[in-house]
Amino acid sequence: MFICYLDESGTPEPGGTSHFILLGMALPVASWRRRDSDLDSIKVKHRLKDTEIHTAWMLRMYPEQERIAGFQAMPDTARRAAVLTERKADLAKASLRGHKAVKQLRTNYKKTEAYTHLTHAERKAAIDEIAAAVGSWTEAVFFADAQMKAADARSPQEKFAYAFEQLVSRFHYFLDAMGGHQSLGMLVQDNNETAAKHLTALMRQFHAQGTKWANIQRIIETPLFVDSALTGMVQVADLCSYATRRFFENNETALFDLIYPRFDRVPYSGKLVGLRHYTSKTACKCKVCVDHGR
Repeated sequence: MFICYLDESGTPEPGGTSHFILLGMALPVASWRRRDSDLDSIKVKHRLKDTEIHTAWMLRMYPEQERIAGFQAMPDTARRAAVLTERKADLAKASLRGHKAVKQLRTNYKKTEAYTHLTHAERKAAIDEIAAAVGSWTEAVFFADAQMKAADARSPQEKFAYAFEQLVSRFHYFLDAMGGHQSLGMLVQDNNETAAKHLTALMRQFHAQGTKWANIQRIIETPLFVDSALTGMVQVADLCSYATRRFFENNETALFDLIYPRFDRVPYSGKLVGLRHYTSKTACKCKVCVDHGR
């Protein structure tokens, strides 16, 4: 049996990011404990024990750190205290611009407060090591849908539903190719009340009627929704979806190249089937489109 951990990067709504990514990382149940332990070991090494890995927030620059003289030479507790002082000063300045500015800054600071004791280089090193480790998990299989939003006129909800249908179908085909009555799978997703209702309804529909491409008989139940802060493999899926989006949007290859071998391919021929880059009629010669046979 395989557990497929889902996460998205970007949003299907207009604006912001140019791409929307929905990614699933499937692991055999038998290897879950070992891989979760691998992740915990890397966290401990990088002084992130019991901390949620949220890649996008970790890889941001924190300007307040750059303003602190001798920051790199400080112990972690002193670093945190110095950053807190700078942030309080920034919030006071933001109050002159109004409540909205303060609210936005508080949100950003809350998202990053777990990482303020690490420099940008240290945060990046942690993410790089996790990505390299995941890339070496030969039993892990990735499935993802990457949508160029400008090429798709459907509503955001329709875009999300289509990406989910694509991912579910590819996961099912992988399980079916494995064969045997033990080739079953289940989906695990970061908890979000709105998404939970939507995906649960979609999965019930797929069980009853199939998707456009397959009768879904090997994926059991509706998705299980969990707290990503407490579920390490969802955090890994977050890293991988982020790396995939940054590849398509900015041609950033450092992280993506580490995980790219894990996307599902046809045995023997090597044709990529686990990742689709949707651009409609817009020509694309990225390596994903080439490997996919477009």
